[in-house]
Amino acid sequence: MSTMSNSLTEARAESLATAGLSQGDVSDFFALLKPRVMFLVVFTALVGMVVSPSNVHPVVAFVSLLMIAVGGGASGCLNMWWDADIDAVMTRTAKRPIPAGKIQPGEALAFGITLSAGSVIILGLVSNWLAAGLLAFTIFFYVVVYSIWLKRSTPQNIVIGGAAGALPPVVAQAAVTGQVSLDSIVLFAIIFMWTPPHFWALALVKSGDYERAGIPMMPNVAGPDATRFQILAYTILLAPLGMVPVALGFGGLAYALVSFVGGLGMLALAVQVYRLREGEPAMRVAQQLFGFSILYLFLLFATLLAEHGFGLFRPVLG
Repeated sequence: MSTMSNSLTEARAESLATAGLSQGDVSDFFALLKPRVMFLVVFTALVGMVVSPSNVHPVVAFVSLLMIAVGGGASGCLNMWWDADIDAVMTRTAKRPIPAGKIQPGEALAFGITLSAGSVIILGLVSNWLAAGLLAFTIFFYVVVYSIWLKRSTPQNIVIGGAAGALPPVVAQAAVTGQVSLDSIVLFAIIFMWTPPHFWALALVKSGDYERAGIPMMPNVAGPDATRFQILAYTILLAPLGMVPVALGFGGLAYALVSFVGGLGMLALAVQVYRLREGEPAMRVAQQLFGFSILYLFLLFATLLAEHGFGLFRPVLG
């Protein structure tokens, strides 16, 4: 472990010492923003807006959503700046702009800080300072608490750090209403509880990558079997939590159906992950759970968006 730590430290020092201008183009700087993650931020934030009745001007809502997206992208950029050393030794991240030598670390740091500050200030001026403060906290939590502290120090990194990825609906609701309600907190809780089984399923498949990088992911610290148990435990909590919007009255008939069927699908795959312990079938079902978990969360939020954004809401209760 000490040899790995020394090599990572040397890689970081060499990377930071690299001089010269960037060889990257606009697409490389855009890649620093983690576009797929940024899409999830925009999507969940938009749902946080539409489930919150408000009289905010559409332009204010659009600019607020854009700044939440920029803030999320800035978080990803600063995460890539800090993680450049471990990204270089992991197969799924080695081609990112910094380890690939297309963007210099100092450029990524300046880019991320500029976008972070700009997104928070503009959100505060256009919308309100509660939303701006929540966005600033989200960026700080993801970059400092998760990336710099938790990711390399504890196997609970994903659990605690997942709060940052779950906050966009809360920020978005604050942007259009000036307050935080139970609806957005429930959306936060769903994403927060979804994060561990989603990422730990991937960690089971990519445990060798995480071991080479020295990241204490759950399979590498507690072992694959303990990870499978925790995946199942979190999924058992997640499935009924996904139904809470129905009980609170902001999830309609379509949402009730999607959350019920999707929750059963998550549970079925989690049980399979728990039962299959070795060989290719175990890795295949873990990969299936990872993929299905993305579909599950997308369908939950897409259904809420359709119900509230397109007038398809049909109440289940009352």
